[in-house]
Amino acid sequence: VQVVESGGDLAQAGGSLTLSCAVSGDTFEKYTIGWFRQVSGGQRVGISCVSQWDRSTYITDAVRGRFSTSSDNAKRTNYLHMTNLKPEDTAVYYCVAEAELSCLVRWPQDYWGQGTQVTVSS
Repeated sequence: VQVVESGGDLAQAGGSLTLSCAVSGDTFEKYTIGWFRQVSGGQRVGISCVSQWDRSTYITDAVRGRFSTSSDNAKRTNYLHMTNLKPEDTAVYYCVAEAELSCLVRWPQDYWGQGTQVTVSS
């Protein structure tokens, strides 16, 4: 299974970006997709989870109301839609996939992408 993120860019505060997470190598519909971010010198922190396996979802308070996710099963891709961006959203964003996992149990952890940089200027 391979996971590839894309879409990171420089944005202004208040702007929007959409990140993509393409999953290849297995049946996309059985995977749970998590989005994490890591600021320079910090730990990787989970921000959203969506399970196509049991339809569970989770999103952290830090981004609730500003970030959302969607999936295109035909393209085997999950998207992280980020709006009203803030400078504190600046981080490397990672996508991770794990099969047959509920977001209510824990964060996915099996297959990680390489990360994509998002920088928000004030």
